[in-house]
Amino acid sequence: MNNHEYCIYISKLALKAILYEVSATPKPGLVDRNNSGAHKDMDFFTFLDSSVALSDYFYRCAEEAMSFDGEGYSELLRKLRPIGKHAEIAMFDATCGINTHKGIIFSAGFIAAAAGLLFKKYKKTSISAVEISEAVKLMARDVSEELKDAENKDKLTYGERLYKKFGAKGIRGEVENGFATALEYSLPALKELLAKKVSVNDALVHVLLILISRTEDSNILGRHNKEMLEYARKSAHDALRHGGCLTEKGRKTVEEMDRDFIERNISPGGSADLVAVTLLLYLIENGGLI
Repeated sequence: MNNHEYCIYISKLALKAILYEVSATPKPGLVDRNNSGAHKDMDFFTFLDSSVALSDYFYRCAEEAMSFDGEGYSELLRKLRPIGKHAEIAMFDATCGINTHKGIIFSAGFIAAAAGLLFKKYKKTSISAVEISEAVKLMARDVSEELKDAENKDKLTYGERLYKKFGAKGIRGEVENGFATALEYSLPALKELLAKKVSVNDALVHVLLILISRTEDSNILGRHNKEMLEYARKSAHDALRHGGCLTEKGRKTVEEMDRDFIERNISPGGSADLVAVTLLLYLIENGGLI
């Protein structure tokens, strides 16, 4: 596989991950094949439109990393930023201004670039999640430091508002830590579930519950507060205690959780992004196969 072919390969894996994530059903409070969750401005097809608009973005991230010959990875990050901005514009054009994938543009862009760097170095297609994580950490070193300027700004981004109000680093913190939450919790769970021949759909919903119970979900914080975040975490923990998607009682609990989250306007979008990240790491490790 040459460099061009590998960039195409990584792009396909990233697209597969985000399409699988939105297709997994039922996802409490989130857009899936059953309903639009706690969202009135988007549906399943909005996500499909957005995904198609991003089809060349991950290729460009991997390609940029492969051509990088600078001294420090912070320089590579500067080169990746305009590519990410272009992807956001393409997303908003495709969705008429609706933010469907801004978090995944940020996180999966880092993963695609890390994969490009490592393929250039080792010329192997299957790269471990740990290797990807270490490369991401080098690229994203101190990326959350930018949030500290929020104290001195009048016009803040969504992430800066959350940091200023709650001290939450959101997806920046996850990337800066090399997706430690995925490596510690969701990726091992996904591997175990798929090894037991659990369906991809049920495995991804189960992984989502694990992530909701573990993460500081920035979407929930942005819509509500820390009390609602704790409520969502407890709800996910209770669903897992009943078996999640792996038992009849657990599945009914997840369906009840979906109705409850819709009523309470809870959307665990940060956790959903990490489901796609988890699956992408799995696919890169396993040669694109499930």
